[in-house]
Amino acid sequence: MQQFNYPTTILYGEGSLKALADRIRGTVKHVLIVTDATLVKAGLAAKVTAALQAGGGAKDQSLRVTVFDGTHPNPIEEDVEKGLEAYKNGGCDALIALGGGSPMDTAKVIRFMATHPGPLAQYDDAKGGDKLITKPMPPLYAIPTTSGTGSEVGRSGVIILRATGKKTIFFHPRLMPDVAVLEPALTAGLPPHITAATGIDAFTHCLEAYLVNAFHPMADGIAQEGIRLILKALPTAYADGSNLEARGAMQMAAAMGATAFQKGLGMIHSLAHPLSARYNTHHGLANALLLPDAVAFLESRPLDAAAKAKLARVQDLFREAGLAKASLAESCRSFFNVLGVPFGLRNHKVPQADLEPLSADAFEDTCHASNIIPVTREDMLTVYRAAY
Repeated sequence: MQQFNYPTTILYGEGSLKALADRIRGTVKHVLIVTDATLVKAGLAAKVTAALQAGGGAKDQSLRVTVFDGTHPNPIEEDVEKGLEAYKNGGCDALIALGGGSPMDTAKVIRFMATHPGPLAQYDDAKGGDKLITKPMPPLYAIPTTSGTGSEVGRSGVIILRATGKKTIFFHPRLMPDVAVLEPALTAGLPPHITAATGIDAFTHCLEAYLVNAFHPMADGIAQEGIRLILKALPTAYADGSNLEARGAMQMAAAMGATAFQKGLGMIHSLAHPLSARYNTHHGLANALLLPDAVAFLESRPLDAAAKAKLARVQDLFREAGLAKASLAESCRSFFNVLGVPFGLRNHKVPQADLEPLSADAFEDTCHASNIIPVTREDMLTVYRAAY
């Protein structure tokens, strides 16, 4: 017996933010918006606040809004603590995650910590912490401003714990947001390099989920369509951020990637996570730096027929998009080159002496447990050296 889970309500397209406001007005009294300082400065937090309080064209004082903008690019335990304090001090009864994966992750963890006792570390999914998440939690609404993690439809949050300095996964099916708002205009101001990095994160989710050797034909279909959308839309969104059709396609592809990876991920994410934890590397960029060499590693292995067929199918998607090169690894590298990815770990403040400890951290990361083939710590080191 297997259990398949699919995402929450998705509001997609122009008018989605207003639709969310209409749905929660009258049911929520005081909402905490979890975001970051950049989005506050860009005016997006104010825009969301105005939409929530615009009842019948006049400011609706019945819905109070507090903004917490203390989320780091790679969220840390302190972000959760301060956000939780803002939630409780304000007497809030709901949360809105506004931004990319970092505010989403932080808001999800605040969500369960609002009704569960500390310390946070006891809820580590790798230690069975999901079984301790048993109490009702406040509503959570997700408004992504990037198109990468797909965390707006996901059931987990990733936080760097103070005691370990490592990214830690907190998971529970009820952490999935109640409503996700995919309004393309909210992503139009994303700079090209962030558009590329977040888009490659979505691509990595789709790719790794598809490659996982497990029975989940629905996730496989979603992952393949996500890859197809990204190959078509990401170069356009990168080159012309005002193209709302491409922006919308990328929003959908990001949500599809997160839906698909309920099936699992793989070694690329295990390799990427330590870069973010140690050097604060953007997660999407970390994936981009490592993916081509990780795929080349896989292509060099003695794979069975089913694994070879999966790699060939992804190469077919590149071929259908007119983007195929001699191998899947070369197709990926060429595609990322178009998106301006500056390859070479040496160019991102990663000391060569750190490759050994990085490989240890990567092997400890649980994502590679569902990799298309089993991998060792030495395999991780091989990819890091190739990507250096």
